[in-house]
Parts: sequence; C-alpha cells; structure tokens
Amino acid sequence: MTVKIDIELDDTHRAFAEKMVADGRYPSVSSVIQAGIEQMMENDAPADPLAGMANEIRRRMELPKDQWIPLEGDTLFSDIRALIRAKKAERQ
Repeated sequence: MTVKIDIELDDTHRAFAEKMVADGRYPSVSSVIQAGIEQMMENDAPADPLAGMANEIRRRMELPKDQWIPLEGDTLFSDIRALIRAKKAERQ
C-alpha cells in the first residue's frame, strides 16, 4: 500500500533529488527518497553482532556435503593456502 505524505526538503536535497530524476536515474523524487530509505534499512545492523555470523554458519551447514571443503587438522593451514593460490590462479 502506498501512502501520500508531505515532507520538507532543503534546497540542496531538493535540487539533488530533482537532478537524479532529470538524469534518468529515478522516475520521480518520491523514488529517490524511497531508495534512500531502502539504503538505510539495508545498512541497519542487527542488535546482536553475532547474529549475522550465526546465520552465515547455518547457511553454510545446509550446503550439500559435496560442496564442503575437506580439511585435516594437521594440514589445515597448508590446505587453505593451496585453495587460496588455486582461486587466485583461476582469476588470472
């Protein structure tokens, strides 16, 4: 649902929003403001800084076993270094 509200912008903000519309980056000043609010919503950090890490661990644990990287305790660091070297070689 869309609700019409009145807001006040200073000249600098109004001019910037209108330029974004004139440049074709947004269809309306309302869209510019909505994009700014969306950006703030995305940047809003969770209250618990460990929550994001826990979610990422859960996501990775749900991967199929064939996507897991087998690492042995004795060779853990050398295995990781080899994986990093291989990734770098792929990019070149």
